[in-house]
Amino acid sequence: MTEVRGGCVWLTGLSGSGKTTLACAVAAQLTARLCEIVLLDGDELRKTLCAGLGFSRTDRVENIRRIARYARELAQARKLVIVAAITPYAEMRADARQHVPGYIEVWVKAPLNVCINRDPKGLYARAMHGDLPNFTGISDPYEDPEHPDLVVRTDLLPIERCAELIVARVLAECG
Repeated sequence: MTEVRGGCVWLTGLSGSGKTTLACAVAAQLTARLCEIVLLDGDELRKTLCAGLGFSRTDRVENIRRIARYARELAQARKLVIVAAITPYAEMRADARQHVPGYIEVWVKAPLNVCINRDPKGLYARAMHGDLPNFTGISDPYEDPEHPDLVVRTDLLPIERCAELIVARVLAECG
């Protein structure tokens, strides 16, 4: 097992793009190779660390700020952190890059129509019917990353292949 310097793989993309599935696949591939991996899922963190925050721009920025600060503490403790969070605004990703050591931004890219067709939680349907205000990709913007460290196309490649691309990048930078 390899000791890591600590770092953070930040998976950003639309709801339904495959961030959580990909985070789990990356963690599974890296677990046998690296010391300690911590998976931070944006949906799960909204129940604990970020409980009480809504979906206004201000609350979304605070949500990601909290996740980034937690990821920083973990990375400084020499853990590899995998964050799966929509992170829709460029300012959020810039803040995370500035504060989290070993930050690797991965754009989990899938076209909106693919994400809508996947709609694993039924959220797009609810948003398009007006039941979910401020929904990223429908009534709130997702600002495409301008300079991600890696782009994986989950609409074109299987999850395992996308995970392999991320693992290769992690091993090159954090291992």
